[in-house]
Amino acid sequence: MTQKRRRFKQTVGLEERLAAEATRLREEATRLTPGAARDDLLRKAHQCETGSHMSEWLRSPRLQPPE
Repeated sequence: MTQKRRRFKQTVGLEERLAAEATRLREEATRLTPGAARDDLLRKAHQCETGSHMSEWLRSPRLQPPE
């Protein structure tokens, strides 16, 4: 018996989801006192922003393959 794969259709693009998550993490970090937990949230927010920019770059029509 084979299992069926659950499929989920994303309604919002990856870049938008990552940007929203980065915003949410930054807002949550402002409510915390300086420390390790706050630093972790800010690091995750930065990673989301970087991922969003990389995804935009990879989708860019001006992206050229290496020669």
